[in-house]
Amino acid sequence: MRNSDKWIGLGLMTMLIFSACKKEKNVTYGVNDKVVYEDKSLKTKRKSDAEYISILYTNLYQIPISPTQLYKTQNVIYSIGDRNVANEMVLSNYFNTSTLKIPKNSEMRADVPAFVEKCYKRFFLRFPSEGEKTFFTNYINSNTNVTVEMVYTAFSVSDEYQYY
Repeated sequence: MRNSDKWIGLGLMTMLIFSACKKEKNVTYGVNDKVVYEDKSLKTKRKSDAEYISILYTNLYQIPISPTQLYKTQNVIYSIGDRNVANEMVLSNYFNTSTLKIPKNSEMRADVPAFVEKCYKRFFLRFPSEGEKTFFTNYINSNTNVTVEMVYTAFSVSDEYQYY
């Protein structure tokens, strides 16, 4: 190999090294940070009676149900036969106890949109869509006879609550 070919080759390699090594540019695209939540509205697996009872009890009383109470309540559901009727009867029985931990009607009326959002988180484990939030807010505001018990009943017997 000739001496001039070596210098040309060395010069080309030097140019490649210096042209390839550049400081990385910090590029931003103006994208806003957004918190993303899992969509839990597409539930496909039905809760068993024991799951429904224990989750409902925990949602209403804010404590877990005892095994004895769970067993007795399951027997009530089995004895009735119609699952929807049985669930409504169990729910009605729960609302007739004094140890229930639900907000007062005045608390619901003080901030209806926040109440609706809390209901969705509590019962459906998700945030409501804007349409759902607007519907419930307008419904509660336009119907003065709607109580917290009625709203909780609607959430508890809904199809979405039956699934996870």
